[in-house]
Amino acid sequence: MADHNQLGKDGELIAFMILQRYNYNILHTNWKYKKAEVDIIAEKDDFLIFIEVKTRGNTKYGKPSDAIDKQKIALYKDAVEGYLEQYPCELEIRFDVISIIIGKDETEIEHISNAF
Repeated sequence: MADHNQLGKDGELIAFMILQRYNYNILHTNWKYKKAEVDIIAEKDDFLIFIEVKTRGNTKYGKPSDAIDKQKIALYKDAVEGYLEQYPCELEIRFDVISIIIGKDETEIEHISNAF
């Protein structure tokens, strides 16, 4: 596995553990719909939350969350429609981003609720 792929998997594991610690009910991980993949789908406080995890080793090219563009947002919204077709739900929808920088000396984590 390439280093950047392992970094992404490590970031998703960190995000998963943090969400569990804060009592999110994790429903799915790496859920796929057409061309979209949602890293984590969870429930908390009457919200169905679609979570994108972005992980980097440094900020050389900006914050990890800066990599989410209009195309990624459109794919996510398409995935929500597909998800709700498969799993009807009355909860309010929210899109979160967990931005993680795994540096040599420390790890920085930012959870952006209602990111887009």
